[in-house]
Amino acid sequence: MFDKIKKVLIGKPLQNEEIQGQKYTVFLGLPILASDAISSVAYAIEEILIVLVPVIGLLAYRQLTYISAAIIGLLLILTFSYRQTIMAYPNGGGSYIVASDNLGTVAGVTAGASLAVDYILTVAVSISSGTAAITSAFPHLFPYTVPICLFLLVLIMLGNLRGIRESSMLFSIPPYIFFLTMMVTIVVGIVKYATGNVPAATAASNVQLTTAALQPVSLVLLLSAFANGCSALTGVEAVSNAIPNFKKPQVKNAQRVLLLLSLFVLLIFGGVTVLAVMYHAVPKANNTVLSQIAASIYGNSAMYYIVQATTAIILLMAANTSYSDFPLLMSLISRDGFAPRQLAHRGDRLSFSNGIIVLSSVAAVLLVVFRGSTNRLIPLYAIGVFISFTLSQFGMFKHWLSRREGHWMHKAVINGFGALVTAVVVMIIGVTKFPKGAWIVVVVIPILVITMLNVKRHYNAVATQLNMEPEELSAADIDNSVYCNRVIVPIDSLNKASIRALKYARTISDHVVAFNVSIDVESGEKVKKKYALLNTSIPLQVQYSPYRKIAEPLLEYIRSEEYNYIKGDIITVILPEFEVEKRWQHILHNDSGKYLSSMLMQYHHIVVARMPLHLKGEGILFDTLKKPEAQK
Repeated sequence: MFDKIKKVLIGKPLQNEEIQGQKYTVFLGLPILASDAISSVAYAIEEILIVLVPVIGLLAYRQLTYISAAIIGLLLILTFSYRQTIMAYPNGGGSYIVASDNLGTVAGVTAGASLAVDYILTVAVSISSGTAAITSAFPHLFPYTVPICLFLLVLIMLGNLRGIRESSMLFSIPPYIFFLTMMVTIVVGIVKYATGNVPAATAASNVQLTTAALQPVSLVLLLSAFANGCSALTGVEAVSNAIPNFKKPQVKNAQRVLLLLSLFVLLIFGGVTVLAVMYHAVPKANNTVLSQIAASIYGNSAMYYIVQATTAIILLMAANTSYSDFPLLMSLISRDGFAPRQLAHRGDRLSFSNGIIVLSSVAAVLLVVFRGSTNRLIPLYAIGVFISFTLSQFGMFKHWLSRREGHWMHKAVINGFGALVTAVVVMIIGVTKFPKGAWIVVVVIPILVITMLNVKRHYNAVATQLNMEPEELSAADIDNSVYCNRVIVPIDSLNKASIRALKYARTISDHVVAFNVSIDVESGEKVKKKYALLNTSIPLQVQYSPYRKIAEPLLEYIRSEEYNYIKGDIITVILPEFEVEKRWQHILHNDSGKYLSSMLMQYHHIVVARMPLHLKGEGILFDTLKKPEAQK
């Protein structure tokens, strides 16, 4: 049943050789990887105004222009910088690989942890913003924000579990529709404003000018607004992380996507900033700034709902950017030993399904804890990605200084300048957002780094203890081993399962002992009497356990002189069990085998083999009542 449901939801398994058919073209890769950056216009401008409008009123819109210009300038710096990263590191990995290669292990792991946190927050912020677009158009859905968020999260997760190609086909068209819709809205909005064809009542009437206009425009205020607006730049690094997902020529295709991504963000972010200044949209809890702009331009027409629908979709597609990059990033980190190995395994559809599930699970927790509120999640946002930006740029700066190949000097200047700018932005975001929730990320990232380093230490310790040098392999002399395999079969009673286990034990060793633990003498004598009927040469050892212990008497017997254990011999303990047909029936039977197995597995010279006998169903109740003799 589970396999059938799985096949319906995510499709039939793909062969390893089909991985090449799962790569992106420029047309399909652009919407997948650019959605995060493009969609940021739906909340980045609003987040700037949330800081400015309550303090300085109408003056906020003039400052919005300057702040947006600074963010666009930062976008151009990052575009040139990551274009060089794509060229220098064509195997992907972005900030994690660059920082690891040039700045050392700790810097690389820090970049990886920062990016992982950013990708998780991208999913949570994007889905909460997409839900906000829906509830702005349909206010009666506002109380159901969290259920809507979780429903959309599950849909995106399933879409990505279906594989790279299917998810790109599924999620590629909506971003293009959003881009066209926003360009039309920008043009129509500017034309209507220029011709004076705008509603008489504007959002400016809602701005309290009496006190707000008198407030000074402080540097702290501007920096706080700038920090909020920097959320528009998350997603720029996505292309450099996902180079292996492109079809050949991978580097050129990735660079084209990065250039188009920056162009789209420049046009839409700049255009919506102009509209926000013209129409004086005011941030509200239940109505987004973009929704207010669209309502001012189109009224309650079908076009307004198209804008809201495409906005909601592009925000959900922004979450899909993380689904493209997070699993790939974690697969690289896990291959290096800093994360569980399972994250490096591809699933049935050749996607890194474990990474997709981890991303969805953590994002779901965030959506529930923060109640699907974009405003509550934004303070946690952006700091992680700008830490990775900074480490990546410093890494590239050192890369050019070390290699000194080609036109290395001007490349070093570009990355060095980018490193300084992004480092300043990290400090601005950290200081201004720290009391508003950024402290959570500041605490979580070091914890993740320490955890990842401990995972690596564990894997190294395991490898050291398991590794054998060539001379050790040649000296192993398996064929001439003097040690033997001793077998013990614990039996609670004599039945088909225990007899089957004894028969199997005889096939693998001549040193077999049946072992019974009885809580009283009477039970032990009963087992002895029944065991005598077997007429077997396998000896039976009965141990009395007045304290009703199971594993301890067996371990005491192994350590006793009576067993005559020779150091170096392997002891195989075969546990006879029976497996019932229905899951609910397990609660009717004690599973002492699991406890005994966990106790015995602590000893390196003991091998535990659980040998189940599968039982058939018992039929319906009335058949049982009619044939009581069968039970006898």
